[in-house]
Formats: sequence, structure tokens, C-alpha cells
Amino acid sequence: MTQAPRITLIGGGLVGALLARQLAQHGFAVEVFEKRPDPRRAGFLGGRSINLALAERGLRALRTAGLADEVLLRAVMMRGRMVHAQGGTSGLQRYGVDDSEVIWSVSRGALNMLLLDAAETSGVRFHFGQSLEGADFDRCRIRLADETGTTRDHDAGLLIGADGAGSALRAAMNAHAPLGERIESLGHGYKELEIPAADTLPPALVQQAGGEGRFALEPHALHIWPRGGYMCIALPNAEGSFTVTLFLPATGAHPSFVALPDVAAARAFFAADFPDLLPLIPRFDTDYAAHPMGTLSTLYLDRWHLDGRALLVGDAAHAIVPFHGQGMNCGFEDTVTLTELLAASPQDSAGVFAEFQRIRQPNANAIAAMALENYVEMRDSVADPHYLAKRALGAKLAERIPGHYMARYRLVTFTHLPYAYALERGRAQDALLERLLRGEPDVEAVDLDAASRLFESTLEPLPELRHG
Repeated sequence: MTQAPRITLIGGGLVGALLARQLAQHGFAVEVFEKRPDPRRAGFLGGRSINLALAERGLRALRTAGLADEVLLRAVMMRGRMVHAQGGTSGLQRYGVDDSEVIWSVSRGALNMLLLDAAETSGVRFHFGQSLEGADFDRCRIRLADETGTTRDHDAGLLIGADGAGSALRAAMNAHAPLGERIESLGHGYKELEIPAADTLPPALVQQAGGEGRFALEPHALHIWPRGGYMCIALPNAEGSFTVTLFLPATGAHPSFVALPDVAAARAFFAADFPDLLPLIPRFDTDYAAHPMGTLSTLYLDRWHLDGRALLVGDAAHAIVPFHGQGMNCGFEDTVTLTELLAASPQDSAGVFAEFQRIRQPNANAIAAMALENYVEMRDSVADPHYLAKRALGAKLAERIPGHYMARYRLVTFTHLPYAYALERGRAQDALLERLLRGEPDVEAVDLDAASRLFESTLEPLPELRHG
């Protein structure tokens, strides 16, 4: 039997650690080089969002690695969006039909450490504090530097880059042979704040905010304060706190980050636009001053690989904006596809890498488009009467003709159907909903029998939905 090739992974974050675990489970010898220190010893270094939304695609990948149950023990269920209107009222918009269709808030740091432990248990060798300085793709060698700047060369075998949106391996590949890189900035930034656990806040404030147990707000929801061109969101953490993220235009007239030159201006802005949220953030001044503005961009590449020598996965190949909660889930889905392909053809890396891009690139482009659309939906449409009417009509049709209608969000979040299919099916369904509501804007007055016939005669039946 021919020995499987050695694999060198650049990046020991979420996607890198999970991919390493899966490859090792299939008998590959895997080494991982990560520029950051080991978070299990040095503590998790922030700088990126500290909690993430785990959905069915990500759960499926964790199941293949035997880790889903362990991860869910550390996660908080979110049933839907709790929308907080300007006047202080709030209401829940469910993601799915019931509690079988929920997403989960997970800590990036805790999940990363769990995945590192699992990969090591499977035989993966990790090297922390090792930055990629360069690569000789003709000789399959890489140059690494430690924290002191000392360099060394390493025979790489197959090279896979899971080192994120700022990928050093992508830069090296692009220098060797241009990949057709395009980075499109959203023009909006973000800043993270924190609502602490309920026991640190006045009881009357927690009661007024609808808190429960350890949580100052309803724990089983992703909270949104939509304000048109901008918004705040809050995701629950297992210990009772919430991570709050403000999304604003980076530049331009008020409100924008450039129009909030100091903490006093930011506090006044929150007092005017998020008056129910501000009292729940007692460390507002400190957090706002200390946390830098993060940037938001979408990465597109024409090529994800150099023949059979090097391949990019996850954010290194297709970083997206965070507004569909699918960045991690998409990267985790990459790991399943790539592991299956490599396990089936371990000696044909060029064929595997080409097939991986053929399968995954249209889906990465589709979720990139849907993530951008979802920003508009979250910051604006969730409070728009026409959007709510389409949502209500869709819910009626999902119940009446489940074989022909499923909301796009559910297709993306709760099935394994390709993202590209969800995008096209969602557009076709939306066009029919618009047509029905143009004729009768009152949802209660829509003829549901006629509406059902329209969907059944116009659209193919949905494929098998393949829930988890």
C-alpha cells in the first residue's frame, strides 16, 4: 500500500485544527504551524469576534470528527432574532419552525482549544509561535520564523493554508503565481462591547430588560437593535455575559466611526440611538476606548491552489462578512469536502485540489453574496412592514407546501443543500412572494390555495433537505 503524503497545515485556528483532526483520523501525518502562541498555555488572544454562530453545516463537520456533542455542552441555543425597536419594544423572529431549528452561540477561544486538544489526541503535531516567512513551491519547502526572528526551513509535503483572511501562505502563493485576488471592503467597521452577567447589574434593570437567570437579556436569542444603515447585535456567552457588536459606516457623516471622535461622542450616540442598551454596558467607556475598530471585507480569488502543491481553505480562500453567521460554518464544510476527496485519492493532490475548488468555489461565492444581503436585512428590513409581510406569507406557505417552499435562511442554516442552490432558490421564491404581495399587500387576504398552486407550478420540488 502506498503511503499517504505528509501534510503541512499553516494555521491552527478553528478551520486548521478541525481539518488536522479529520485528516489524522484518515491516517494522514499532519503537522500544523501557527504564528500565535498556544492559547491553552498563553491564554486566548482576542482581536476577532469572541463568539460565533454554529449552525447545521458546522455541526455536521463536528459530527464527522466526533466532537459535536462536546461542543454543544459549551454552547448557548439561539431560537431567533430578538428585534429591539427604537421605542424600546422587542419581539422574537424565529429562525426555524421550532426548537429543532436553532443556532448556537459558541466561544471562539473555547472552541479553538477543544479542537486543538482533539487534533493532538489524533496524532497531529502542533508548532506554535511559528510564522510563515516564505515558500519555495518548486522544492516543497517553507521558511518559518519563531518569536525571536530565528528562521528554519521545513520540508512541507502537501501545503494547506488555513491561516485566515490575512493568509501568509496566500501571499506566498500569489507571489509565485498570481491567484486573481480581489478584496472588496464593505466600508463599514465594527467595535465590540460587553453586557456582563446579570448578577453584576441592578436587579430592576435586569427585570426591565427581560433578563433570565444569569443573563441580563433573554438568553436564547441573537439580539438586534436595527437602525437603518447601522445596528448593534448581542450574542449570549455560556457564563451569562453577552458580546455586543456595533456596526457602523467607517467614514462619512454622522453616524459613522469617524464622526465619533471620542468616548463622550460615542456615549451620546448610544444614549440617543440605543437608550435601552447603554445601561446594560457598565464598562462602556473603557471598552469603547480600548477596543479597536475592526474592518469588514469580502475576499475573492480566481484560483485557490497551485496545481497539487498548495491549497487554501476557509477564510484564506474566501473570507466573508459576518452577517449570515456562516463564515465558520462554511470553513468547517470545506474540511469535510477536502478530507473526503484526499482520503479517496491520496496520491492525486492536483486532481483533489482542482475538484475541491470546483465544488466549493460557487458555494463560497454564493454565501458571500448572501452575507452581504443579510447585513441590509438585519440593520433595516427586520423592522420593515413589507419584509415582515413576506416573512409571514412565507411562514404560511412553509406549513402548507413544505415540499415547495422553505425560507432561504432555513435552507442555508438548517440543511446541507449547497449554498449556491439556496441562493438561486431563494431568489426564485422571493420573486413569487413579491408577485403575490403586489396583488394583495395584506397577508391575511392572500388566497393561500392560489399561492400554493403558483409555487407548485412554477418551481421544482425542493430536494431532500438533509437536516442533521
